[in-house]
Amino acid sequence: MKFIAPSILSADFSRLGEEISAVENAGADWIHIDVMDGRFVPNLTYGPIIVQAAKASCRLDLDVHLMIEKPDGLIPDFVTAGADLISVHAEACTHLNRTIHLIRDLGARPGVALNPATPLSAIEWVLEDLDFVLIMSVNPGFGGQAFIENSLDKIRALKQIITQRGLSTLIQIDGGVNGKTIATIADAGVDSFVAGSAIFGSADYRATIADFRDKIKGNAKARD
Repeated sequence: MKFIAPSILSADFSRLGEEISAVENAGADWIHIDVMDGRFVPNLTYGPIIVQAAKASCRLDLDVHLMIEKPDGLIPDFVTAGADLISVHAEACTHLNRTIHLIRDLGARPGVALNPATPLSAIEWVLEDLDFVLIMSVNPGFGGQAFIENSLDKIRALKQIITQRGLSTLIQIDGGVNGKTIATIADAGVDSFVAGSAIFGSADYRATIADFRDKIKGNAKARD
């Protein structure tokens, strides 16, 4: 199964609950929530209270991406607020294995995010413990950036490792996902697609998500 995860970073926050309900009704699978601390990335967004509000606005899984330093202290708060999946950055964790198991022990599904310049070797010894790996195809911190093309090589290499090890780990991508790029991204082996401005900036959320799915399925048929 392929998952479409609209990022509320690009939503209209003056009516956030309506926006989340709208993408749920339009066929989204997860709601992606980008948490930034102004230190690990040069932007500041929101905390557990927004996760709690999102939980009250939909029935979808909440996919919380922690772009923050020292995430361990806040992970329990995000799980309590309603996070179903939590990804942390390998670059931000002193003891990555411990952080991953903290997320799982609290009842959420753990993932690790890798910045564009971070090699796959950063997760070599924890890959078996992960539900998903988030490949950043832009430098984190802001929405609406252009896709970094060599991210496709990283995705293909990761997919090969997952297959060789016989794992069920999902590959997620965040950054520059839109109607022009999604087919190529899907072909590289991605399972979960985070899209912000491409969905929330469109005139018809349902049509945009349907177009994404058509292009993903079309690419799968072409491979067959």
